Amino acid sequence: MTATLIHLFITFFVIGIFTFGGGYAMLSLIQAQVVVVHAWIDESTFANIVAISQMTPGPIGINCATYVGYEVLEKAGAGHLLCIFGSFTATLAVVIPSFLIVLTIVKFYTKFNHNYLFEGVMSWLRPAVIGLIGAAAIILILDSSWSGMPLFSEYHVKVITDNFPDWKSWALFAAAFASSLWLKANPILIILLGGLAGILLY
Repeated sequence: MTATLIHLFITFFVIGIFTFGGGYAMLSLIQAQVVVVHAWIDESTFANIVAISQMTPGPIGINCATYVGYEVLEKAGAGHLLCIFGSFTATLAVVIPSFLIVLTIVKFYTKFNHNYLFEGVMSWLRPAVIGLIGAAAIILILDSSWSGMPLFSEYHVKVITDNFPDWKSWALFAAAFASSLWLKANPILIILLGGLAGILLY
């Protein structure tokens, strides 16, 4: 069990180091590690974890790490208290790099703010972050990892056919999008109404 905790810490520490752009950008990294590389959880469970992490208070990436930490230890046969420690381990590991990096940036930001190298790095990180967020969206929509599969294979067709959102999901998405963008509705209200609609429609 100690080896599992160490492995969990190292995995989320690495995720924390290479996360730029917040929790949503972190999702594709978490999915790649916990679903594809280590196979600690499956795609369906990961999608549920993300949904719960989104609805609960706090940053989605940290909430996801907390949930995954508990899930990994539980699947390994650990007791409740050790599973909680697994949550603590994953959460701490994913937070430490950001904490240290932000402290460093605060110290040197004013000195390098107008440095052309610093500005160049920031300008190239922005599209990379958008790409990570887009990848996370596609992963959640299709509920699948395509790693190692040939493009347009039968596997892809089956994944799209089996997992592509139905009209109800698209209707909820469109309503939430329109309410947020044009009606400027309260996000809390949108979440609550979305949950209620999910109960009624499904």
